[in-house]
Amino acid sequence: MIQEEKRLWRKGFNLIAGIDEAGRGPLAGPVVAAAIIINKNDFQLLKRNKLIRDSKQLSEKQREQAYNLLIDKIKWGIGIVSEKEIDRINILNATKKAMEKALKNLGKKTLIDFVLIDGNIILKIKQKQKSIIKGDQKILSCSAASIIAKVERDKIMIKYDKKYPNYGFKEHKGYGTKKHYENLKKHGLCAIHRRSFNCS
Repeated sequence: MIQEEKRLWRKGFNLIAGIDEAGRGPLAGPVVAAAIIINKNDFQLLKRNKLIRDSKQLSEKQREQAYNLLIDKIKWGIGIVSEKEIDRINILNATKKAMEKALKNLGKKTLIDFVLIDGNIILKIKQKQKSIIKGDQKILSCSAASIIAKVERDKIMIKYDKKYPNYGFKEHKGYGTKKHYENLKKHGLCAIHRRSFNCS
């Protein structure tokens, strides 16, 4: 894993935020971003922990374990953009907005010197930033952010499952699985489906 944080610390940037999102691809629900800071003392501890990696490489149980470790160790902020806003401004702009919200919420807890962003995205922020494709697989802080974003979004979709029980949101979290498409054919769209996505 690239130790981008260490390189930036050597350059004098002490408070480095990592950002990632969850929920760009689903047919339903919001996009959720997390922004986090790992301090120098906790960096080595988390680096050695095999659970702190891209959330897509972890099982649901492993993500929960990593999430519970992270929220006690680091400062973090969440940004949420609804499915209606996604339809209004498109998923790319909604992703950027969620990331900027997450960074703003993190900024209420701590100062931020530099921002590392998963993907090929430029944000409208005052801090210096660097986008890294597949950053959630390469950069520890982006990996940690990916875990928090994913678990937070899953919690939202599990709540929606209770409100809209005909779609199986608890299982697929809004992604386009075979079961989800079958339920869409049977029940039509519900209030949290993204109208700008191909849900047929």
